[in-house]
Amino acid sequence: MEEARQQRIVLHVDMDSFFASVEVRDNPSLAGRPVVVGADPQAGAGRGVVATCSYEAREYGIRSAMPISLAWQRCPHAVFLPVRHRRYTEVSQHVMAILRRHARGAFQQVGVDEAYLECSGCTYEEAEALGAAIRSDVRALEGITCSVGIAPNKTIAKIASDRNKPDGMTVVRPDEAAAFLAPLPVGTMPGVGKKSIPRLAEMGITTIGDLARADVQALQGSFGKWGVIMHERARGIDDRPVAPRGERKSIGREHTFGQDTSDRETIARTFEELLTDTIRSLRRHHALSRTVTVKVRYTGFVTKSRAQSLPRPTDDRETLGITGCALLDELLTGQPVRLVGVALSSLEPDGGGQTRIDDFV
Repeated sequence: MEEARQQRIVLHVDMDSFFASVEVRDNPSLAGRPVVVGADPQAGAGRGVVATCSYEAREYGIRSAMPISLAWQRCPHAVFLPVRHRRYTEVSQHVMAILRRHARGAFQQVGVDEAYLECSGCTYEEAEALGAAIRSDVRALEGITCSVGIAPNKTIAKIASDRNKPDGMTVVRPDEAAAFLAPLPVGTMPGVGKKSIPRLAEMGITTIGDLARADVQALQGSFGKWGVIMHERARGIDDRPVAPRGERKSIGREHTFGQDTSDRETIARTFEELLTDTIRSLRRHHALSRTVTVKVRYTGFVTKSRAQSLPRPTDDRETLGITGCALLDELLTGQPVRLVGVALSSLEPDGGGQTRIDDFV
């Protein structure tokens, strides 16, 4: 019993379709209907993205970060709602307070809708009881549901929390880890993004088990340091501590034009170059971003900005690009522009948030 109590146990708690769940909670008439939270679809002509959607909407193939125009095409009768950041932040604070009350060790919030809890010193039976209590309290006190993963480390706990959504719990003990991970698609592992998946497939790697058995030197040759990390995590090795998030950081780039310009093509091309450079820097820091901010300074030094938070941290070029370009479009009013800039913030280490580290550049 004493040896069992000394093992490391990590809980990952993830809200189920958080933004949409809050909307349904606030408006019960939406229950059971496809709900999409994000940009205005404008009858299929909208240029923004889906922030999140209900599970009913997912049955139509709608997913987070999808262009809102495509979401409208797939389900025009869905309920499309704007993002209410203040409301989600308020509910998030209440949820995190519940989790902190249950924490028996270190606590790490990694986003508006997810957190890790260290439960070392407990048995797995005690950790499972704790997970059940968390789910019960979140449901009773906040009227939404969450899913819990319990495992020996953060990587496995995060994967486990996604296995029985919504409102589920999955427990993976140390002696079950290899069998649990092996058959899963390699893209299931946090940090393995859609650009990495075909590159791994070219190496004959399609499952986490394949990744665990792969030649680590070949992985390092193709992916650098991330290849070694992927190999370790596929083998169930992840020593990252559960620790409070540090001070919020951001990575960004700006460009001041030699002459103020109203040429949208010139501004857009410059913005794309800035975003590409910023994403490269993000990847060099082995980080993912949850928030995109675009800044425009007009003639006369009047400066405006727009920001959009994504439901999951990412370094995916397409996701960040669609979001950033939509924000830029809102700011281009025809006034001459002196400066354009982009920043990626709410940073999280690779694999510590939801997904996607693609290939390094």
